[in-house]
Amino acid sequence: MSHKPYQGAAGGWAALASTAKHLVKSENVAKNLKNLLNTNQDHGFDCPGCAWGEKEHKATFRFCENGAKAVNWEASSKRVDASFFAQHSVQWLAKQSDYFLEYQGRLAEPVVFAPGSDHYQAISWDDAFKLIAEHLHQLVSPDQAEFYTSGRASNEAAFLYQLFVRRYGTNNFPDCSNMCHEASGHALTASIGIGKGTVTIEDFELADAIFLFGQNPGTNHPRMLETLAHATQRGAKVVAFNNLKERGLERFANPQKPVEMLGGAASPTTSHYFTPKLGGDMAAVRGIVKILLERHQQALRHGDSVFNQAFIEQHSQGLEAYLIEVEQSSWQHIEKQSGLSQAQLESVADIYQQSERVIIAWAMGITQHKHSVATINEITNLQLLFGQIGKEGAGVCPVRGHSNVQGDRTMGINEKPNAAFLKSIEDVFGFAPPSKPGHNVVQAIEAMLKGQSKVFIGLGGNLVAAAPDTGLSEQALANCELTVSIATKLNRTHVTPGKYSLILPCLGRTDVDMQAAGPQKVTVEDSFSMVHASAGLVDESADDMRSEPAIIAGIANAVLGASPIDWLACVQDYDKIRDYIEQTIPGFEHFNQRIQQPGGFYLGNSARRREWNTATAKAQFISHPLPDDVLPAEVRALSEDQVLVLQTLRSHDQYNTTIYGFEDRYRGIYNERKVLLINPKDIQALGFTEGALVDIETLWPDTVERKVSGFKLIAYDIPQGNAAAYFPEANPLVPLASKGDFSDTPTSKSVAIVLSASNQSSIDTRSA
Repeated sequence: MSHKPYQGAAGGWAALASTAKHLVKSENVAKNLKNLLNTNQDHGFDCPGCAWGEKEHKATFRFCENGAKAVNWEASSKRVDASFFAQHSVQWLAKQSDYFLEYQGRLAEPVVFAPGSDHYQAISWDDAFKLIAEHLHQLVSPDQAEFYTSGRASNEAAFLYQLFVRRYGTNNFPDCSNMCHEASGHALTASIGIGKGTVTIEDFELADAIFLFGQNPGTNHPRMLETLAHATQRGAKVVAFNNLKERGLERFANPQKPVEMLGGAASPTTSHYFTPKLGGDMAAVRGIVKILLERHQQALRHGDSVFNQAFIEQHSQGLEAYLIEVEQSSWQHIEKQSGLSQAQLESVADIYQQSERVIIAWAMGITQHKHSVATINEITNLQLLFGQIGKEGAGVCPVRGHSNVQGDRTMGINEKPNAAFLKSIEDVFGFAPPSKPGHNVVQAIEAMLKGQSKVFIGLGGNLVAAAPDTGLSEQALANCELTVSIATKLNRTHVTPGKYSLILPCLGRTDVDMQAAGPQKVTVEDSFSMVHASAGLVDESADDMRSEPAIIAGIANAVLGASPIDWLACVQDYDKIRDYIEQTIPGFEHFNQRIQQPGGFYLGNSARRREWNTATAKAQFISHPLPDDVLPAEVRALSEDQVLVLQTLRSHDQYNTTIYGFEDRYRGIYNERKVLLINPKDIQALGFTEGALVDIETLWPDTVERKVSGFKLIAYDIPQGNAAAYFPEANPLVPLASKGDFSDTPTSKSVAIVLSASNQSSIDTRSA
């Protein structure tokens, strides 16, 4: 392992070199060159990576470095089939690294794991569907099955999936969004009546100020860097609040700008950068509001105002109670929890007050704490005070991760469906869907642990690697009578089988989806509520893969027969699925016609129109006290040693649980993943030296030992008392019971840990 601080800008020649390396690594160079040129193009496919949107302008290259990695990774020429599983037992595969498993190539044919064998074996599609039907029919209640969804599933697949599951009789929809932006949806729905962001990509061209909280676009959504760089170039203030100093939030060399590439130049992506303590963002925003409130009160004494009084009076409720909460928040509390001084927050308040149009964006650095919903309510309160919702160049913007995680929720992947959606299902399909709330991810794992849920079906994703408390999550799946994974690549979940287990290989975004009516398109929805078509280009017809809609239809037909629709006929032409979506979900009028237009179409946003779908038809100021501490008092009381607050995060060669390689280039870390980023003063105070190996143990008031060993200490620019490590390696440290208020999102950004010297040698995480 080496740690060499990175001196370059984000993007630039290093990004091009990395793209080329992963292109060669795919062993499918010619096809993938074609694929990259068709990524995010109107005639091509949507990037299987992040959900950042595209402006309408045309460009030869419309992909980023990490998008290229995703395309190359998916379109591998290597294959995992029954002969591979005949050579490798499940027990042996379970000892291999996550990188090793996915690097073996594309899943090529359906396989089954059954009692009496430690190997997956070939199974026909019809027999696989029959096995699923047998297990589902044997359950005492439909609520004994869990139906997981990944955010990469298309709108068409997600709609069929939720229709099948609700007709089967349950709302058990644990979903990847439960582990990332669930807090955003809950908080925004309560505040402004819709759980989506209110901005479009064009709004970033008009904003006077852009505030970024808890996000690292250089790795997680690199196409955003061009947007930020252009904003700073035209004079907008871009203010970042992020626990770590990330290169993508400092400067960017655009690979599509020859002047920058040849001249070695770079554009700043932010004008101001603050590093609050983990979980301190709510206190930082509270401090900004407290300053602006004092200025507003002074202005009122002179017959003026700082807040947008007209907007507040016409469009909102709850201001008085909120302002009382702000006044009662002490500066001592604000500064201690945020890690920022009053003077620093004064400078931020100046920028905010002087800006006519403000966008506030955030990601999982905000959403994975116990008080995440309260933090997002606080952000929204600030925007409401100034009428910064419902006008061009302003608004709130949760930056989603997976490419269609927002679309899946629009399609009904929701364990708590609203009454209007269920009524629409009944009207269109002629059955009364269940109304009782189902299980989210944490509840599903708990139910499987207790033996209450006996069947798990995963539409994409890698639950074991994504979920908290890895040991408990593995045991939960092992308890099941049947586990089913619809997937493109081998992953950790597949080597954690139930008593029976199926792996069903599906087509990816890059693949041609040939059905009876010809090659098919699917659709996705980005972070800005734009819906557009995606059509793959790589022909995998020689392999025994099926599309996600076709697999879902096959399962549904085996379980339900042709009820409430003819499932098999439906997937002959996806226009039929989109016709059903149009009939069921508002905003999809003329669906099949509108996806023909370049760039797709905008679904619209009620809050952007200043229509507040709340109980009182008003936007709500929602008041929360600042938490006493980011960590519960009973947790801190468990140890007399120095307690650190840990966040889990991605490396640069990673997207969600998929590990493409071993470079975290922008952080200067190479050839290792078992690392702990920590302030050098904390290393000294704990009696260690940089490079020392440590064991990391979680503090949590139960009897479960949560410990990982052999992590190397890396001195890093991070606030004292905070630390960071990669997931999934650090996921065993996140307690299943440690979850966000109102959202149940695992608190992966605020884990209490203690360190001890390790007796273990560093392990190469690429192999066993």
